[in-house]
Amino acid sequence: MSEDKTFQPLGAVSELGEEMEAFRFFLKSNGYRVTKEREAIAESILKNHDHFDVDELYLSLRVKTPVSKASIYRAIPLMIDSGLLAEVYLENGHMHYERVYGREHHSHLRCLSCHRIFEFSAPELAQLEKRVSRQEGFKSEGHKFEIWGFCSACQTEKN
Repeated sequence: MSEDKTFQPLGAVSELGEEMEAFRFFLKSNGYRVTKEREAIAESILKNHDHFDVDELYLSLRVKTPVSKASIYRAIPLMIDSGLLAEVYLENGHMHYERVYGREHHSHLRCLSCHRIFEFSAPELAQLEKRVSRQEGFKSEGHKFEIWGFCSACQTEKN
């Protein structure tokens, strides 16, 4: 899967009911206020199925909703802690994120030339995580796996 860098416009929350309720519950349970700004940020993130950074999110949000970058930077750790969002990779000084709620665990291939991200599933990685954790007496909470190199299109261009 490659990234297209587009965010869906804000719409009815009903299509994200379960995810938004999970976020609201997390906020309330941890003593945070549920604000329209946090909800707009969460909704935009949850409608996005690609990887993104704060700048991309900010540019897409500010068209419809007056949201500051500071609010986005404060909301992202809350979404990570709630289990809805994950940090994926750091590139050019910018962390990139992806929504994780309701998605199967997957890993990434990252092209060093065109910067596209390709997702793949490899159940054997989860088995390896369990085996190594068991051998080392380690309680695993998950893993990230990324392969970086050159996609087939970029390899063709180099030849």
